[in-house]
Amino acid sequence: METPSTGIRLIERDDAEALAAHRARDAEAFARWDPPHPAEFYTTAGQRRRIERLLSRHHNGELWPGVVVAGDVVVGQVTVQGILRRVWRKGELGYWIACTHQGRGHATRAVGLAVQLMTSELGLHRGEAFTQMDNLRSQHVLRNNGFVPFGIAHSHIFIGGVWRDEILWERLLDQ
Repeated sequence: METPSTGIRLIERDDAEALAAHRARDAEAFARWDPPHPAEFYTTAGQRRRIERLLSRHHNGELWPGVVVAGDVVVGQVTVQGILRRVWRKGELGYWIACTHQGRGHATRAVGLAVQLMTSELGLHRGEAFTQMDNLRSQHVLRNNGFVPFGIAHSHIFIGGVWRDEILWERLLDQ
């Protein structure tokens, strides 16, 4: 089976239905990595409201919210958030791929495209990311895109009723 090309683009209101379908179907699989969400999160209306908030924050320069596409099919999300300008010029990268599209290289390619976007369009100097200690697949994606671990944040995220440690990742973008 041939894998369609991977791309990223700015999220649109019309992406709500596809995102809601992926998140509802994959809720149990993502529960290990994601904080719990209210039931509305898994609906098209809930995703549409979330997208509107993301686009508002994008308009203010706070983040770049994108979707990952395989051909013309939305298969996940990629976001640069926590953007700091001035003397820092950095952003935090987050991403996920729907379970039905994992294992085909979409995450690795989407992160590579996001790194290019962070460097060129956003003019950032530094990219950062976080992974839970046992999220080896995400760590592999980051390593393949030139990120290196630079520390551990103990009790960094509260998921499933437990504080979890996370590995801090960095990549200098203009080198």
